[in-house]
Amino acid sequence: MTDGTKDDDAAGGTEPGEAPDERRQVARVILLDPDDRLLLLHGHEPDDPSVTWWFTPGGGLEGDESHAQAALRELAEETGITDAELGPVLWRRHCAFPFAGRRWEQDEWYFLARVRRTGPAPGPRALTDLESRSLSGLRWWTSAELSAAHETVYPIRLAELLRTLLDEGPPGSPVVLAPEIVQGRGRPAHNRGTHG
Repeated sequence: MTDGTKDDDAAGGTEPGEAPDERRQVARVILLDPDDRLLLLHGHEPDDPSVTWWFTPGGGLEGDESHAQAALRELAEETGITDAELGPVLWRRHCAFPFAGRRWEQDEWYFLARVRRTGPAPGPRALTDLESRSLSGLRWWTSAELSAAHETVYPIRLAELLRTLLDEGPPGSPVVLAPEIVQGRGRPAHNRGTHG
């Protein structure tokens, strides 16, 4: 599940039988509670728990499901939350990164979603072995906490994006974010801003 995936593609790369250079289609969720706090998952390299990051719930499309269906399914599997109201697609981006000894390429759609209650998320309910070895927990973040964070958060401009979302509301159509290419663990090599 780390960075929104299943089983051996736990970082968002290829599905079994898929060519490694094909881009995986991913749906992610910007989940806000009534206090406008954002839910993020905490992940790490399965063989090196000292390499950590925070990321949004989500994962790859399965079969014929839509991006919206994948977003809700992944949210339920990774957090246990099943009562979120899914809103519009906010952002789209391409990213590439190393994880679990492989290189991953994916195109992501970020959906806005809200829950009506404030409180702890139930927690993961359907993790694969690799997900279990690479997920450290989850927590709700205020915009101020996210802006002040010294930890790695993906996408790397999430604090700015969240502040804009809270100040201006959802965009009229999805904003295409600059590609985010991570060369080494946790080091983006290319991220030219929010609009790509």
